Amino acid sequence: MPDVLIGGLAGQGPKGHITLAGALANRHGLVAGATGTGKTVTLQVLAEEFSRMGVPVFTADVKGDLSGIAAAGNPHPRVDERLASLGINDWQPQAAPVRLWDLFGKSGHAVRASVASMGPELMSTLLELNDTQSGLMHLAFDHAEREGLELIDLKDLISLLKHIEREREGFEERYGSVSPQSLGAMLRRVHVLATQGGERFFAEPALDINDMLATTGEGDQTRGFINLLDGRELMQSPRLYTTFLLWFLSTLFRTLPERGDADRPVLVFFFDEAHLLFDAAPKALLERLEQTVRLIRSKGVGVYFVTQSPADIPDDVLGQLGNRIQHALRAFTPRDQKAVKTAAETFRPNPALDTAQVITELGVGEALVSVLDSKGTPTQVERTLIAPPR
Repeated sequence: MPDVLIGGLAGQGPKGHITLAGALANRHGLVAGATGTGKTVTLQVLAEEFSRMGVPVFTADVKGDLSGIAAAGNPHPRVDERLASLGINDWQPQAAPVRLWDLFGKSGHAVRASVASMGPELMSTLLELNDTQSGLMHLAFDHAEREGLELIDLKDLISLLKHIEREREGFEERYGSVSPQSLGAMLRRVHVLATQGGERFFAEPALDINDMLATTGEGDQTRGFINLLDGRELMQSPRLYTTFLLWFLSTLFRTLPERGDADRPVLVFFFDEAHLLFDAAPKALLERLEQTVRLIRSKGVGVYFVTQSPADIPDDVLGQLGNRIQHALRAFTPRDQKAVKTAAETFRPNPALDTAQVITELGVGEALVSVLDSKGTPTQVERTLIAPPR
């Protein structure tokens, strides 16, 4: 059964290797820590290991520093020292198979979706519509389907809503009351979404979700593609980022079949800089995200959040994250101290460690790690040296 090598117990050599079981990788996970403590390198290590397992990976490259994963690493004394301390003897520099994506179509394959593929429920959630407005959105989609009208971009949706506004009396005969105030509010929200980058995302040709599930090679040499979404400009449009991620997860959930027990996931999905996502997303969108994360593991998709502190993640989501990697946190203020306490309480205690104290003492490239064992139970937290990326 394949495993993902995370690292090893500090100072304990080869018998102390810590791995994440491939069969439990769809139970989701968390990589947390203060800026500069090693989260991005840990993300890279996990992505490479999943790829080597034959599992495709998706992540947004928020800072533009992940694309180097496409090139083999160079030998370095510090890498040699880490390998020796961990007793890793089979490490070789290796390039990972990478595909570049960009919602704006500038630095990678363009990512597009149609309004129709979003559906009325998700579109209503995205636009933060109330019950009356959501009912009108369902009406609009129903009418478009009946009449064979295309709903590709936001201009199509605006034209449809304006058509309903003009022909309101006829629609009321078929559907009941149609509020002009609600239609006006919906149009304004669609225009706002368009100005936040939605006019670029809602277009053709639409993304084929299977492109994100591709592998290369055969047999033991099968590697999963690491799909990197350029997030440097995207982070300036957090609503668009949230729209894409939720649409992507919802599409995966809708299209992938249910899976029984398997030795590895179909896809591993990393939410990098997750605090930006949760800070910007409206409540209804977060609720939809929480529901999707809870259910999608049955389809073989593992979701991993990368953020500064566990406190950045809503409790309903945090409770779903069975595999935990915690880099250092600093406790300079009362708020910092509370974050450290929260992080420590998310782990299964280890009598040999004062978890809250160790979190503040970890060096760069060190982490506290707890993964799920063969029974799906979190292991005791251990102080770990993260393996070097390839």
